[in-house]
Amino acid sequence: MARRQPGLVLVLEDIHDPHNAAAVLRTAEGFGVGTVYFIFEREKYYNPKKIGKTSSASANKWLDIKVFRSTRDCVADLKNSGYRIFATALSEDSISLFETKFYHGKLALLFGNEHRGLSEEAINLADKKLIIPMRGMVQSLNISVTAAICIFEVTRQRGK
Repeated sequence: MARRQPGLVLVLEDIHDPHNAAAVLRTAEGFGVGTVYFIFEREKYYNPKKIGKTSSASANKWLDIKVFRSTRDCVADLKNSGYRIFATALSEDSISLFETKFYHGKLALLFGNEHRGLSEEAINLADKKLIIPMRGMVQSLNISVTAAICIFEVTRQRGK
């Protein structure tokens, strides 16, 4: 527990497939992220504490999980607690994950639905929009891969 990353929260907005969410939880726990927020505004609710007993090595039992029914309420909660909000978005004004400085302060990384990405509301409420620069024709990754790359980069920078 001493190696946790305080001040780093992951937010999963309307993730459809619980297996994708479980993979994110496993990566989060492995990198010392202690808190994950789930938003179920458009997708059917499932209990994040009960997913991935096998696939995530029960990582969720080590995580603080909070559930919201509204993106607006989730972001308001984070901002009221002093978090800067970073949304992953395929947008022309998104900045490269690798050109963003994550050294100090509280930050929340927002990840969206497997098919739609983040909602327009989440993107508009964010302080910054991030993109993972890609070189191929495919311009998106699975949510668990995207989350892993982002968590790794934050961890790498904060470890310096």
